Amino acid sequence: MSRAVEWDASSYDAQALPQQEWGRVVLDRLDLNGEETVLDAGCGTGKTTRTILERLPNGRIIGIDASAVMIAEAESVLGDDPRVVLKVADLTEIDFEAVADVVFSSATFHWILDHERLFRRLHASLRPGGRIEAQCGGEGNVAELHRALDALAGDERFSPYLRSELQTWNFAGVGITEARLRRAGFESVRVWLEQSPVTPRDPPGFLRTVMLPWHLKRLPAELHDEFVDAVVSSQPRPLSVGYVRLNISAHRPSV
Repeated sequence: MSRAVEWDASSYDAQALPQQEWGRVVLDRLDLNGEETVLDAGCGTGKTTRTILERLPNGRIIGIDASAVMIAEAESVLGDDPRVVLKVADLTEIDFEAVADVVFSSATFHWILDHERLFRRLHASLRPGGRIEAQCGGEGNVAELHRALDALAGDERFSPYLRSELQTWNFAGVGITEARLRRAGFESVRVWLEQSPVTPRDPPGFLRTVMLPWHLKRLPAELHDEFVDAVVSSQPRPLSVGYVRLNISAHRPSV
């Protein structure tokens, strides 16, 4: 299952510039001929989806996201283009069978706890010979920040709201991801980690919008500013977020 978080979609677009850049890097790994059907797994606000669409003059896109807010924003970004289908869904529950030539995903899979089931469903969604190009948070991702968040969960100001909640993200490593992909039926599997530190121009805004929605959702509104300030104060200055990206490239066999 995925960890459903309802985002502030407009603020996310303004703050999530690193995520958008990572999406462009993954997209550049695709060699599209312009006629494919692409499954955008975790399409978010649709900005990267729109970039994919520009490379598909005779193709189409199926955009999936677990957040209804994100899908609503994507609908406004992409309009009523008949080449686009958008759907609110958990990626581990999609029931597509052999509909896509390509699965594209950026900054999504770490929100999903069951990667075994995720990769099985994405494999099933691909036509024979189809491929997946993806990137998400990997082993060691934002480790220093998460240590600070664990400490703040024990702070008496915040612990009644955060201590009892499991804060589980799936920052997987290379070896286990390779094994899971192969068990799902993929071949030509390539998985690698990449350091991608980010120094946000607006640390409080970046943390509030991109890093902390899960925490803020559980805190009363009157504690939001205090919590964000506490997180900022716990980090070295200037704030550098130690992102580690897990990159995935694999194919469904042709036969």
